[in-house]
Amino acid sequence: MINKTAKLNPNIFEPNSPVKANRDGFGDGVVEAGKDDPRIVVLTADLSESTRANKFAEAFPNRFFEVGIAEQNLASVASGLAAMGKIPFATSYAMFSPGRNWEQIRTTICYNNQPVKIIGSHAGLLTGPDGGTHQALEDLALTRVLPNMVVLCPCDYEEAKKATVACISNNKPTYIRLCREKTAQITTVDTPFKIGKAVKVFESENSNGGKSSALDVGIISTGILLHKVLKVASELEENGTRVEVLNIHTIKPIDEEAIVDLAKRSGAIVTVEEHQIIGGLGSAVSEVLAKNNPIPMEFVGVKDQYGQSGEGEELLTEYGLDENGILEAVKKVLGRKN
Repeated sequence: MINKTAKLNPNIFEPNSPVKANRDGFGDGVVEAGKDDPRIVVLTADLSESTRANKFAEAFPNRFFEVGIAEQNLASVASGLAAMGKIPFATSYAMFSPGRNWEQIRTTICYNNQPVKIIGSHAGLLTGPDGGTHQALEDLALTRVLPNMVVLCPCDYEEAKKATVACISNNKPTYIRLCREKTAQITTVDTPFKIGKAVKVFESENSNGGKSSALDVGIISTGILLHKVLKVASELEENGTRVEVLNIHTIKPIDEEAIVDLAKRSGAIVTVEEHQIIGGLGSAVSEVLAKNNPIPMEFVGVKDQYGQSGEGEELLTEYGLDENGILEAVKKVLGRKN
């Protein structure tokens, strides 16, 4: 059942449940934060409307900077502004930032530990018709490897808004991964959010109707695929499989305590992400468990491939990131466990 303490959208499984783009969560969040903190500035590389930086530009035109199609310059200018006491949000497509300007992010931002917030929009397969050149499937790996970098991957509009506001006070370089398309509203304004802390969003009941401490499998997800994971978890529970789901919105620093606890109680883990399996959430979780509690794992994600042009949902199915793909991974890991 849905974990009540997570205070999720009560209509989460309804066909007409509202959808919103998490990039709009960033746009609204940075405007809200900008009203209270004059240090906040926003930069973009000729993509203000697409990244929703235009919302800040309209509200605070004197604190908005258009650097043009020059992503390396975007990172360097943002670093300079941070060195002078500003809190810059540098916005672009994830394929360009951190993709094109990774070295500038590494050397001018992370090496100097400047509190620049890098907003990578249009990440993942839901960039759809733009095709493999624009579907960033490597950005979590690129950013989490950098010392000092905090890496956030919100699941929906509300979580993106909270991540935007929360990262302002961490005084660290921070990457926030965002999606182009509108997706299901999973969380609410009351859902807990703290950088570095996973949220338990689903937990099976025992035969007496209470929480089950013994589990068959744990599922750990990040980003917009969480909605599909919750559907699969509900189906598994109906068929007698005891399952718990963690939402890992913070890839780095990752919540090791929550991951190890779930692994010990379940004995089998499936990770789910709209990203390359190599270097993403699955890699981060397996690193934690390899040193703390090695158990059977399966990984749902893109398997060392590039994306391609197509509608978002059909691409998720093509790459095995739909409900059937998640369910098959659960069945496979349960087979290995037994």
